[in-house]
Amino acid sequence: MIDETFHLTALDVRRYDFGRSLRGYDPERVEQFRTQVAEELERLSRLTQELESKARNFHEQLRAFRDRDKALNEALISAQQLRADLREQAERESQIILREAQMEAERNMEFARQELGRMEEQIGALDRTRRTFIAQMRVMVERQLAELAAQESMPTPIARSGHAGDAGAEG
Repeated sequence: MIDETFHLTALDVRRYDFGRSLRGYDPERVEQFRTQVAEELERLSRLTQELESKARNFHEQLRAFRDRDKALNEALISAQQLRADLREQAERESQIILREAQMEAERNMEFARQELGRMEEQIGALDRTRRTFIAQMRVMVERQLAELAAQESMPTPIARSGHAGDAGAEG
């Protein structure tokens, strides 16, 4: 585990004073070790910074991906809702169109029935007119026939005038 309260830096290693003693460590080797430790700490520090930077970038990318995912999900939900709304609207409009078409068909049928009734009345009136005309023609023809028959039964006027002419010639 890493203790968060103590942070050793390369500068801390370079500046640390071990103190002098008679029987201490070889100062040259200690200085060499301190240099190596400081360089390693600097390398690790740079590596840590790079990794932290990458981690931040990955976290930002992850957040961006999550935001995009959320936006895509919301867009998908919106599209599904829009599709459902459009389907409902189309269904309502089709019902309205169907009702209007049925009403128009009923109006057309009623108009056709009325026209049929008018035509039947006209046909009836024409038939009555025809019958009346035929009846009038029959009466007229019968009258003409009766007159012809009466004319045929009457003596011819020429025969009378010959007898009358003889008598008139004599006197």
